[in-house]
Amino acid sequence: MTRLRILHHPDPRLRTKATPVESFDVPLGVFAKNLLETMYAAPGIGLAATQVNVHKRVIVVDVSEEKNQPHTLINPTLKTYGNRIKGEEGCLSVPEIYDVVERFEHVDVTAQDIQGNTIEFTAQGMLAICIQHECDHLDGKLFVDYLSSLKRGRITKKLRALSNSRER
Repeated sequence: MTRLRILHHPDPRLRTKATPVESFDVPLGVFAKNLLETMYAAPGIGLAATQVNVHKRVIVVDVSEEKNQPHTLINPTLKTYGNRIKGEEGCLSVPEIYDVVERFEHVDVTAQDIQGNTIEFTAQGMLAICIQHECDHLDGKLFVDYLSSLKRGRITKKLRALSNSRER
């Protein structure tokens, strides 16, 4: 398997809206495995195809302690409901930055697996939050977009400085 390169904010490619997957073939399965491997190695609990510069509607998540309950969701759609809860979030595309974001505590998920079969389930708690976060990536949205413009500006400035120092 191959580890993929994760894009970092403020890379404009992170703002690209992903298009639906139409071909459920061997390359899709290989890509999904590589996405999972990249997520685990990062280490993270979720990763969207957009974050590795593949603009297709694919996300992977695994919030289990043992890292043995992966979900690969193709073309996911969400119906959010319940209370909105606040929690600290981070992102593999926004390294070393954590802040409080408000999300719904429940989501009904409809998606496809890597063979194209429809899957439906209800997620709550950390799984629901993670799925909402990753689906935002598919629409070109980052968790920092939920923060004030002042905080967002500071984060962008800090990450640009980090990126510039790495390039030297």
